[in-house]
Amino acid sequence: MDTQKIEALWTHLHWLNVLASQGTYTAAAARLGVSKAAVSQRIAELERAAGVVLVQRTTRSVRFTEAGRRLVDDTREDFERIAATFASVRELADAVRGTVRVTAPVAFARQQLVPRLAEFSRAYPEVRVQLELSDRLTSIASEGFDLAIRHSANVPDTHVAGKLCDTRSVIVATHAYLERRGTPRAPADLAQHDCLYYPRPVGSGVWSFEKVGRRNEKSRVNVTVNGPVSANNSEVLRDAALEHLGIALLPDFTAQSALQAGKLSVLLNTWRPVGAFASQLHVVRPHGVQVARAVKCFTDFLRQAFRDGFPLE
Repeated sequence: MDTQKIEALWTHLHWLNVLASQGTYTAAAARLGVSKAAVSQRIAELERAAGVVLVQRTTRSVRFTEAGRRLVDDTREDFERIAATFASVRELADAVRGTVRVTAPVAFARQQLVPRLAEFSRAYPEVRVQLELSDRLTSIASEGFDLAIRHSANVPDTHVAGKLCDTRSVIVATHAYLERRGTPRAPADLAQHDCLYYPRPVGSGVWSFEKVGRRNEKSRVNVTVNGPVSANNSEVLRDAALEHLGIALLPDFTAQSALQAGKLSVLLNTWRPVGAFASQLHVVRPHGVQVARAVKCFTDFLRQAFRDGFPLE
């Protein structure tokens, strides 16, 4: 049989697959939106072209012959792939819509995410972003979130994580504070300064440093710090530093705007703070969940928006 004649039977092969999946001519006809007689006619035409019986009919059901089962088994995945491809093409013409529930750290969301949401809304006007700001590590699936943005070194194996960008920690203070108290030249000097710290978990903090270019435990220096304000939110610590209350240890995304405006200065450039905050931001979703198009679009937007991290100059 030549190619043209085989191509003319593609619809017949599709109907044969539908008959196999539905089990009866009546159910297959309902699935295809045609009459039972039309299905029977197409199968008969296919059998004549193949020269072999494909389906043995009974009053209540159908039974496929070996030849019929081989045709179905060998073509099923092709038809499923065609259906999936066509559905994805149709999506290109449809407006992206729906609600994306997102949980994100408070300081990161206020300083970096919220200012970018207008851009996303202009691109996807029919998508609603429902944002919960929280520094606690929530259970994404059990609390109904589609995505979580995590500033964390470890992501549970039960979730799918994608890196947004690298982050770093910085030591900062205002010019007014430094003029009043002096500028620390080494980590040990911080013990004599007012420091604004993130209590982990309670009480005075310990800040750890490594010499730039030396990533090893032997070069690490630990300093116990204290000061007038501690808080479990980096935005609060930044604002306290802007009030000249002391020296703060902050993630770059919290310090960025104040540093770029010249309101804060980075200290101890030859030392790298370690251990206080994670070195990466991730976007996380539950394993085994079909990803809605709106969620995928928001994830792609986040990766594009934060691909360059948080330049401080």
